[in-house]
Amino acid sequence: MNRILKHIPVMQKEIIHSLKIKKNGIYIDSTFGMGGHTKAILKELGKDGKLYAIDKDPIAYSLGKNIQDSRFHIINQNFSKLLDYAKNKKIIGKVDGIIFDLGVSSIQLDNHNRGFSFKKDGPLDMRMNPQSGISAADWLFSSSTQEIAHVLKKFGEERFSKKIAYAIKYFSNIKKITNTLELSNIIKQAIPIKNIFKHPARRSFQAIRIYINQELEEIKIALDSTLKILKPGGRISIISFHSLEDRIVKQFIINNSRSAMIPYGMPITEKQIKKLKICELKMIDRISPSKYEINYNPRARSSILRIAEKKNQYENSTL
Repeated sequence: MNRILKHIPVMQKEIIHSLKIKKNGIYIDSTFGMGGHTKAILKELGKDGKLYAIDKDPIAYSLGKNIQDSRFHIINQNFSKLLDYAKNKKIIGKVDGIIFDLGVSSIQLDNHNRGFSFKKDGPLDMRMNPQSGISAADWLFSSSTQEIAHVLKKFGEERFSKKIAYAIKYFSNIKKITNTLELSNIIKQAIPIKNIFKHPARRSFQAIRIYINQELEEIKIALDSTLKILKPGGRISIISFHSLEDRIVKQFIINNSRSAMIPYGMPITEKQIKKLKICELKMIDRISPSKYEINYNPRARSSILRIAEKKNQYENSTL
């Protein structure tokens, strides 16, 4: 538990700076976790400011409930339900800033009993909400070699996905794999070429975790909902930790920063113009952690912060 209490939020100063916090503004922390970013935002808000938070992890939710501040509210839910949350609180189109700190949190990673670590032994679970869905152990036991290989390739970009999948099913036929170190050792033995700088089970654990929690689909849904929740001039700040997450974030910002192009001289009616996609965002910045931060917080080393702003109506050029 001591390690969890020492959690350091990634790029906290950069997040706060990126939001351009207004004293009476409305903000959402979509990934409460240990509450580091939430507490930093609350320090910047005035008495009329509001901060809403969401986290699917019941432990994170319980930590949030301990914050005694009338300006703050948290719910225990997936962040893909962000739009429903905003509707319930009547803040659609009124929010000044939304943050996402994607991936696994310290609450999950540091507690070996949650089953996320490939270095420490614990029950093979990997669910961010242990009360919902299927555990990693049950999924591996019930899935085919082909299904496992597909997940390892797609969500872990693992080059030895087939070899690892065959090894997992071979051992599963002898005994159900129920512990993290069991799985980690099976993967280690299955990989013919080792990278001395990276643990051989890292990609596979990432892939299984992403699949079990449907993380990438959750991200896509949540990002799309921000376009309705933000007010004009409102900002979205997103920290990603691996290429799959960052690709989704980058594409979301790019796709919503471009208007539909009409060839010069093409006849088009006013009704057709209204149906065309209007760009809603403008890219503000892409920030990597400083060398200093990486030194004192190694978990920041792969992080990328992308910032975008919702356009005002006058910023969208008339077609």
